[in-house]
Amino acid sequence: MATFDFASRIVDIPDYPEPGVVFKDITPLFADAEAMHAAVTAIADRFRDAGITKVVGPEARGFMVGVPVALELGAGFVPARKPGKLPRETVSATYELEYGTDMLEIHADAIQPGDRVLIVDDLIATGGTVCAVGGLVQKMGAELCGMGFILELAFLHPRDAVAKLGDIEVVSLVTVD
Repeated sequence: MATFDFASRIVDIPDYPEPGVVFKDITPLFADAEAMHAAVTAIADRFRDAGITKVVGPEARGFMVGVPVALELGAGFVPARKPGKLPRETVSATYELEYGTDMLEIHADAIQPGDRVLIVDDLIATGGTVCAVGGLVQKMGAELCGMGFILELAFLHPRDAVAKLGDIEVVSLVTVD
């Protein structure tokens, strides 16, 4: 696989959303067809031989990355949505935020025992969101095979959180130390 310079398509926005924070804007990568195709292919290639049957993407940018990865792998896509957004019976996971908690839901029939699941999102920071989704996938009886991201904020140690779910392969196209 050829190497693609994904980092060049990510723009630093200083002091956003508050002073002292450097926001990593990946929307230029999404807007560049070549970069987006390369990102989807790079994530899918790492899991192409893993027998993935479902890709789960957390709301909302996880949908934008997860759907094309699922198509590339020939797998189904399962959205993990905020409470009240899914019309049928759901299962839910609550996770910690910096100031409080949040929740994501998946349709109760979307993931079955025996499914081989890949979680895909645009970014992993602390790991809270994907760990909640990963725990939910495991609770539903499926095998959590890996996680794929465009951007990892390694200085927040998200892999420490993911390790609590087991020996899960984590793939990040760009890592910020």
